[in-house]
Amino acid sequence: MTTPQALTSDQPWTHLNDDADCCLLLETDILPPYANTCRWFAGKARQQEAFRIRQMHQIPMEATIAYLFIMEVRYADGDTESYQLPVSFVDIAAPNAPDIPAKGIITVAYFQGQRGLLVDGIYDERFRLALFHHLTAQSTLRQEAGQVTFQRGRGLAGEDINAPASGRVLPVDSSNSALVYNEKYFLKLYRKLFSETNPEVDMVSFLTENSDFAHIPAYAGGVVWQRPDAPDVTLGMMQRMVENEKDSWAQTGDYLNDFLYAVPNRLFAIKEDVFDKVELLARRTAEMHLALYKPGHADEPTDPAFAPEQFTDDYRVFIIGRLEHLLERRYSLLVDNYQKLDPLAQRLAWVFMEAKEMIDEFVADFRTRPLESLRVRIHGDYHLGQVLATAPDRSNDFIIIDFEGEPESSITERKIKHSPLKDVAGMIRSYHYAVCAKLFNSAETEGIDSEHLQRVSDRWFRLIRDTYVDTYLETFGSPHPLFKDNTEINFLLLVYLLEKAVYELGYEISYRPAWVKIPLKGIVDVIREIEKIRMADTSRSADVPRLQTGLLQTKKA
Repeated sequence: MTTPQALTSDQPWTHLNDDADCCLLLETDILPPYANTCRWFAGKARQQEAFRIRQMHQIPMEATIAYLFIMEVRYADGDTESYQLPVSFVDIAAPNAPDIPAKGIITVAYFQGQRGLLVDGIYDERFRLALFHHLTAQSTLRQEAGQVTFQRGRGLAGEDINAPASGRVLPVDSSNSALVYNEKYFLKLYRKLFSETNPEVDMVSFLTENSDFAHIPAYAGGVVWQRPDAPDVTLGMMQRMVENEKDSWAQTGDYLNDFLYAVPNRLFAIKEDVFDKVELLARRTAEMHLALYKPGHADEPTDPAFAPEQFTDDYRVFIIGRLEHLLERRYSLLVDNYQKLDPLAQRLAWVFMEAKEMIDEFVADFRTRPLESLRVRIHGDYHLGQVLATAPDRSNDFIIIDFEGEPESSITERKIKHSPLKDVAGMIRSYHYAVCAKLFNSAETEGIDSEHLQRVSDRWFRLIRDTYVDTYLETFGSPHPLFKDNTEINFLLLVYLLEKAVYELGYEISYRPAWVKIPLKGIVDVIREIEKIRMADTSRSADVPRLQTGLLQTKKA
């Protein structure tokens, strides 16, 4: 890596924005190479044409200021992106100068002859503590373009704004930066910015401020850039820290060990503890959705962003368009990669592709079917890895995390309201992955026929799925406005299960061909249920072919 050019200015650090030449040097020679070394910068693989500092928000801190650079990156093709980079100036000759790690040093800098380092502000203790102080004090900082507002949440209740604080950077490289304060609070500083509020902040703050749902890290505050004549931009969010033992994917893997060790001996073993955990997670899921269901009334209307909605034509068009696009691409991927699949995956792929007409009819039914269930904001990327299991001495419960939504969806799409059954479908698919990944990828089951493993994993999965869904619905009680009746519940659950499994299929074909059988089996299970619905309705066309389950049978010598 080449040494970056030193930054020199005749202006004091506090007047950096007055030195046009200095700012131009930052944009052309200093910030681009630095950003490309950072894990949070997502544009490394794209051809970058220009970096521009669009805003330099000033954040007062001990005896000086830091800046929040809002950088705009333009590429040769595709949309421009915006990133947040906090920047501070460290006088390395000053007493008690902080020790800055190499990855936090942007360049050497001279301001009015004073030598120091230009650094990523998260590595400067003064900046970290300034963020915490402004959050506890609910500061509003006027800027050249709008204001930076620090919003204090219920999770900070009782915190004295004058109490001493300590802050550290979590040693993890990710798409955002994480700071910890007093070992009680977790601040996520969003690096890549979007032209509207972050869905995670919307969700966590709504649940904390408007409900008693306690199974998330409580919202402690947010940092927002309020722009004139434009939507607010979320810069950061702070939550209460939660002690946890592991995520639920790892916990489920542990519970599957007893089952795994029994399979070679042709025994079927599930401890009661497993069902207890599944029931508890189902209740917590339902309680989360109940907290998000806020119909409001004339005297206290609900925030429109969270008000329940009907199944509109626009929503159906969105889901159908997404599903049809996914299906078209997956059919092509299967054809192109068919020879790479193992025999079981090949047979499942044939059943899926032969059922195209039946799937098309099911999608057409969703377009016109009367639906009286409601839609609300949901988690949106719900699976076992998004649930933390607390230790037995810490209530032995669950904490739900990461409300940012599907990573590949736009911010606007992540805020679309769905039936809560979309989250349920995500968790069902996660349980299916857990058992299949365990049985098909363990030394204990090597040499066992794949079809036998498929049957055994199906039995475990159906028991867990039915336990989860039954407990989830029981928690709501019947009737409930979110769900008209069981017929509608079953239909909508199939829509979301099909969408999820088809989405998963693309990833597995591209990156884990040995796992393609997992989403394919999920798709075939949905198609079986679709066929049952179709066969029970005598008004439907008899011309659509039946499911070709015979393709799943191996030929016996």
